[in-house]
Amino acid sequence: MSDDAGDDAQRKAEERERKKAEVRKRLEEAGQKKNSKKGFLTPERKKKLRKLLMVKAAEDLKRQQLLKEQERQKVLAERTIPLPNVDSIDDKGQLEKIYNDLFNRVCQLEEEKYEINSVVSRTESEINSLTIEVNDLRGKFVKPSLKKVSKYDNKFKKSGESKSGDFRSNLKNVKKDVMESITNVKKKDDKPDWSKKGAAKQEEEKAAPVSEPEPVAAPEEKEEEAPAENPDDAEVEEEEEEEEEE
Repeated sequence: MSDDAGDDAQRKAEERERKKAEVRKRLEEAGQKKNSKKGFLTPERKKKLRKLLMVKAAEDLKRQQLLKEQERQKVLAERTIPLPNVDSIDDKGQLEKIYNDLFNRVCQLEEEKYEINSVVSRTESEINSLTIEVNDLRGKFVKPSLKKVSKYDNKFKKSGESKSGDFRSNLKNVKKDVMESITNVKKKDDKPDWSKKGAAKQEEEKAAPVSEPEPVAAPEEKEEEAPAENPDDAEVEEEEEEEEEE
């Protein structure tokens, strides 16, 4: 009986272990399926790959800088002539020889420099002409090189600029006559009602045509009747006339 009980317990334990293994296997398969759906490059792998690329790029840059520096030092060593110790030389002929050698070397370098500059300018002009021809064949125009300008800088500059306090620039120009008429109208409007009535009457009187007075007939001058001559005077005059005739 004890052997049967031990066998049952062992069998149950084996079944339990087998079920656990099956569950573990099923979970692993589900996890692999999820990873396969996400793709090969998970976020963690992307971070690691980015770090490796940055490290490799930095190493390559350092290597290139080192090679350029070595080439530069090599070229300088080839082109530069070691200067002799002039202080320890007392011979005039030897000093003149050193001077002539250095002068010829400078002239040679200037000639090489001029030739290199001419070649560079010629190649640049050829490149420009070829690019223009290519663009003409393609039917495209050469795009000018534009500067990158931030749109926020202009806004800040405009806001920072101090505005001038000339408020008259926005006002309209009004003639003096118009201003006087406006002020007169305002003065008339400010008067009380009782004064307006009197002013209205005065305006009506001014507006009405003034009746001209009729011409007064000149008084007729009465013809003065000549006074009758006295008879005595007439007789005296006749006598005087007769005496004169005699």
